Amino acid sequence: MKVIIDRFEGKYAVCETEEKKMMNIDKNLLPSEAKEGDVLDIEGDSIRLDTEMTMKRKKDISRLVDEIWE
Repeated sequence: MKVIIDRFEGKYAVCETEEKKMMNIDKNLLPSEAKEGDVLDIEGDSIRLDTEMTMKRKKDISRLVDEIWE
């Protein structure tokens, strides 16, 4: 399952799932370098950063913003 870190609240990362639902993940379970906007890949008890998907998502957002301001 893929989720996107929306924000951090207290000891939790509030994440959005592919189904557009929100879920809380304990920050202690995340990779130490995880930050808002990162895509996480969750498989069983394993949570890893999906750096490729995160970079693609950021490029897509940047392109959309550029199109708006043209």
